[in-house]
Amino acid sequence: MIATVLRITANGLEHSIRQWLPPERQKGTVVLIHGYMDAGGTWDRVAPALAAAGHRVLAPDMRGFGAGARAPAGSYYHFVDYVFDVADLVEALVPGGESVGVVGHSMGGTISTLYAGTFPERVSRLALLEGLGPPDNPFELGPIRMRSWIEQVRAARARSRAAPTFSRAEGLARLAGNHPNVPPEVLEHRLPHLAAEGDDGRLSWHFDPLHKTTSPMPFFVKLFIEFARKVTCPVLFVSGGPRGFHPSDEGERLAAFAELRCDELPQAGHMMHWTEPEKLAPKLVAFLA
Repeated sequence: MIATVLRITANGLEHSIRQWLPPERQKGTVVLIHGYMDAGGTWDRVAPALAAAGHRVLAPDMRGFGAGARAPAGSYYHFVDYVFDVADLVEALVPGGESVGVVGHSMGGTISTLYAGTFPERVSRLALLEGLGPPDNPFELGPIRMRSWIEQVRAARARSRAAPTFSRAEGLARLAGNHPNVPPEVLEHRLPHLAAEGDDGRLSWHFDPLHKTTSPMPFFVKLFIEFARKVTCPVLFVSGGPRGFHPSDEGERLAAFAELRCDELPQAGHMMHWTEPEKLAPKLVAFLA
């Protein structure tokens, strides 16, 4: 099943969204929100199963990643921006107040929870694939993070805006270093979604370099929990097993959801939609049904 690409203006920016349509529309819309340094295209081994089950499936490239919109000069990438983007995309693509299913991986899970807690009436099902946020931070870290952010952004702006290029082998080696538990053949399939090829055959990473700077706003678990408490729909949490990402207070975060069920792919690791999409997809189909 081949996805089509939509270009939609939302929150003042033009966004790129992959869409998979069911053979016959039977069920609602599902929005898939990818994680940090990922892209909407890497849902391509999960989304077709959801579409075959009767869902219209939408997978945006979040701002600054893939073919997604880049933040204008003088702006940045904050979680509040992502939530606003999702809110406007849902309004544009699913008009009339219809609720949607939302699936978020890693950073995308945090975005999904913030959105579902802000607009609980628009989310019918929420699936979090190890997407409960990073480790907690103390308040006193705020001033340190703010200064570090400004210094890093200044340095990034001073550097050449031309993205460095690399060979396919170098790109695969970089991915293997970042994802040591992901099989090489999976990385081969993912590389085209994460890097753009130039006329000379060399590649460059398909993300805004500002994403390599440290956000000025620390993550605070207590604030995340308040959003989770506002989520009214059923929630599915899928663990990638021992090799996944698990904050020390994972249980406390999960306990904030009113209607929760948990599942596990014990060998999948954090990038479960890359490593075991054939096992993940049936779990999502069953939950979203």
